[in-house]
Amino acid sequence: MNTTETIYLSKKGMKELKKDVSHLERDRQQTLHMIRDMDKVDGHEERFDRIEKLAQLESIESELADKKAYLASAQPFPRKRDALKVALGSVVDLVDTTGRMVRYTIVDSIEANPSDGRISAKSPLGQNLIGKTIEDTIKWGNGIRANQLQLVKIT
Repeated sequence: MNTTETIYLSKKGMKELKKDVSHLERDRQQTLHMIRDMDKVDGHEERFDRIEKLAQLESIESELADKKAYLASAQPFPRKRDALKVALGSVVDLVDTTGRMVRYTIVDSIEANPSDGRISAKSPLGQNLIGKTIEDTIKWGNGIRANQLQLVKIT
């Protein structure tokens, strides 16, 4: 991860990232404790268990380092956003061709979770939304099927 690049997160995204770091630090401590306890045994099976725990610890430490690097370069969304054009941090209301309304928040990739209404600015839909204004039609597709949404509100 390039830590010189600023990552913009919503309050929810920042809170989730801090929570993830906290959980990983706790898991790291628990795994270290288990490894120390395993040092006291010398059975063949226990050595394999210890090797497995060391691999688990390495995985936890790697993920923890990545999350801490993201956290170090994370900034909250700018407070003032232009409500006339879609930008990172904008909340948009879109209507599809059947009249169904959907609401998305445009976020950085690390925070994206479409099922929770947060889409990446780098996703196909996110890329098409950036810079759009109310009443614009957003079209994107995968070559087989084209999707079309009408932008009705930006907050």
